[in-house]
Amino acid sequence: MKNNEKIIKVLVVDDSSFVRMVIENILADAKNIRVIGSASDGLEALDMMRDNVPDVITLDVEMPGMNGLDTLKTIMSSPVPVPCIMVSSLTTEGAVTTFKALEEGAVDFIAKPSSFMKNDVARLKVELVAKITAASEISPLSLRFKLLSYKKPVVPYKAARTTRKRDVEVVLIGISTGGPPALQKIIPHLPADFPAALVVAQHMPPGFTKSMADRLNDHSKIEVKETEEGDAIIPGRVLVAKSGFHMMFKERGGDKVATITSLPDDVLYYPSINVLFDSAAEVFGAKAMPIIMTGMGNDGLVGLRKLKALGSFSMAQSEESCVVASMPKAAIDEKLVDRIAGLDEMAGAIIEEI
Repeated sequence: MKNNEKIIKVLVVDDSSFVRMVIENILADAKNIRVIGSASDGLEALDMMRDNVPDVITLDVEMPGMNGLDTLKTIMSSPVPVPCIMVSSLTTEGAVTTFKALEEGAVDFIAKPSSFMKNDVARLKVELVAKITAASEISPLSLRFKLLSYKKPVVPYKAARTTRKRDVEVVLIGISTGGPPALQKIIPHLPADFPAALVVAQHMPPGFTKSMADRLNDHSKIEVKETEEGDAIIPGRVLVAKSGFHMMFKERGGDKVATITSLPDDVLYYPSINVLFDSAAEVFGAKAMPIIMTGMGNDGLVGLRKLKALGSFSMAQSEESCVVASMPKAAIDEKLVDRIAGLDEMAGAIIEEI
């Protein structure tokens, strides 16, 4: 490790001593991460934080006594909030609570593996180290600003025009860290007569996108569903790419439909934004409108280049309104973005541009 490389202090909170041990062992191998303590419940964690404030907390969602959500709310309301990564079980109840936690300020989450075999632990290590590293770069001031932005009213959009500004068949949203609460600021604010299809590729562990789609559908004027093989790409419908797979498009009998695939299997993120954008370039061309939003890394950049070369109009979330700005920044730096909008302005901007 370089002398000037920051050590990331992590507090592990989980009621399972076995899970705590697994996480601690995983992080022990990371050169720039040090576990400064572990706690079995929220109250113990808050007590430990008085003596040694961590840079990042991994926080179990379901715990006896003070659960993860209540612990998170206390941490977020403190004078110096700490970035929290929720650790969730693969249950419907666990998923619902996780999305509530993301809306309350958690920066990301990981899913507990269904087993702790060697391959499962190896995948967990890659994901956990990457997310802890990204979370450590979020300052307390920035974290508080992001939390306030989630509660800030959405900017009202102008009345719909009688004519379309451009011929857009499908709006594509590529999004990662900070995505679920950001999508709550967009999709529920789209009108019932939204004139294009909308597809979301949200980096997410397997088993969670259906709960997210159902949650969005309950609050939206348009249909929101997790993608199934053969789903039609039609105006007024939002398809959420299924986690653990990639989503692509194909033409079938004159219609455009969704297809789900596990290939390519040499990519880091599922569902891949690049795979989605690449396929949209082939099937929709300039009639696809890509949007890059909050997230770490640069997924979507390669596909965005292809769509821009075909004449697509593109948008990105403003860096200051992102939880992690790496993805939109990469697109903006390459001058591949036609319009930048803050999170509270994004719904209106989408409506204005189609």
